[in-house]
Amino acid sequence: MATTAAPAGAPAAPRVRRSPLWWPAVAVTAAAAVAYTLLTRRLSGDLQYVLGALRLGGDAGYSPSEVFTHRPFFYRWFVALLDLPTAGGAAVRETVIGVEGALVAAAAALALYAALLRRVTAREAAVTAGATGLALVLAPRTDFLQPEWTAVLLAVLGVAAALGVRRPWPAALLAALPLGLAVMMKYSTASTAAFAVLLVWLADRGRALRVALAAVPAAAALFGLSVLIGSHEWQWTEDMPRINQSALGRTGLRPGEVLAHSVSFLADRALLSPVLLLLPGALLLFLARTRGRARRLELLAVAALVGAGSLAVVIVQGNWFPYHAVQLTVAAAAAWGLAVGGTTGPPPWCFGAVSLAYGALPVLYPHAPGGLQRPATVWALGLLALLAAAADVRRRRPAPARTAALVTLAGVVCLAAPVWPGSPHLVRHGKVTATNAAFLRETAHEEAEAARLRARIPAGARVLYLAFGDTAYYVDRPARCRYPIATFLQRSRFLPDVAALPSFAENADCVDHDPAPYAILDRAWFRLAFVDPGLRARVRATYACPPPSPDTPTVVCTRR
Repeated sequence: MATTAAPAGAPAAPRVRRSPLWWPAVAVTAAAAVAYTLLTRRLSGDLQYVLGALRLGGDAGYSPSEVFTHRPFFYRWFVALLDLPTAGGAAVRETVIGVEGALVAAAAALALYAALLRRVTAREAAVTAGATGLALVLAPRTDFLQPEWTAVLLAVLGVAAALGVRRPWPAALLAALPLGLAVMMKYSTASTAAFAVLLVWLADRGRALRVALAAVPAAAALFGLSVLIGSHEWQWTEDMPRINQSALGRTGLRPGEVLAHSVSFLADRALLSPVLLLLPGALLLFLARTRGRARRLELLAVAALVGAGSLAVVIVQGNWFPYHAVQLTVAAAAAWGLAVGGTTGPPPWCFGAVSLAYGALPVLYPHAPGGLQRPATVWALGLLALLAAAADVRRRRPAPARTAALVTLAGVVCLAAPVWPGSPHLVRHGKVTATNAAFLRETAHEEAEAARLRARIPAGARVLYLAFGDTAYYVDRPARCRYPIATFLQRSRFLPDVAALPSFAENADCVDHDPAPYAILDRAWFRLAFVDPGLRARVRATYACPPPSPDTPTVVCTRR
């Protein structure tokens, strides 16, 4: 995150005079985008799953330490703490959680700014930290507050601590806690903590080594603490990877498919967060002002490691969910900030123009002809950004000081691209399958459907949820056991060996012993004909459900 245009230990660059007229326009635009986002963005289905499980499990008498949500211990507590001060309807509670998430992201950006001031100019520190914070706050809904997003936020705090504290060892010890917690968000997020150490390495190798030496035992200690406090944490740590039917360990490595998926995945990721298209150009601008061939090679090596490592995490998990690579988009925003904020000569006007144009890309792209909605189009746009940066590198004509602010304003527009109603919510193989507006319409439909189901269940009555997380979230009737959402039971539909797991047996116990008087069955998600045969027989023996109907796949069942 710190400047790498000069060797470690070099004196800070001279302060750059800022325009008193244009920079406030940047701040106002950013604030307006943030305010709009917080007032209009609803939480994704993944967050609703976690919140629903924690709330319903809490009603059953279990703390976040003891409720299964397919997320590790410390992430469950992070979400539970965000939910603690909320009240009212779903939209109000989600807005409060969104504001809390924005505040912690702003705190991380402020800490990064303070740390960068020790090494770079005020403008470079402000633009870099601001771009990083905006990338977190204005992240696509599918990224926001996910474990990967939270790990990136913690990694930013870790970098800020490592570089901002004057003495190296206290800095390393302070950075060890957020970096260790970053690992604990999902375990696969250990890569995010490793990337943070690499970025510290670019600024100060000695500090990076100290941070690594402190963070590794910190992460191990935090994991041990989670196992000690949570009675089922070790069991779930063993069982959770085995319910992922797409994991590399189950499918095996098929290089051709991995390459095809990677090309498509990166294009989809760039459509959700267009700042990713600017990453190669930002690196070129940054390298152009970096002194020394060895230093340039070091920068390229770290960039390659971050890019390849981010993609490797996605490949290993095998689901190809865009939020698995959120660290790559935040790194792109930080690189953009370093490239633009640290410009000492003519501002990169061509690159700024492309940044502005890509701010409109997500809104325009869904309306493009079907033949243009493909990964090749997105990759061509990335090449265009690289060519624009190359044109700026060759240009030597001076530009007015206000141009730097205008280029930064273009970056703010680009970072805000994911939040508009017409921007993509879901993208697959280069084609937009749902926009933000469509997601909000579907959310209204789900709330209405949940109201219909809730009306058939008395207030306070216990429910067995054989339905996806958003149904449990909106119905909001208390569960009876530590598995509020039957994830392990449902996975036997795809993986018969899941029925042999200890967590499956415990989840099935919710049906077998003292079952809830009501059950909600989503026949599209929990298809009884395909789950474990023994479980299917027990569910049918315990609950009487309405006959199947294509108009109402989700029904309320009563205990026999």
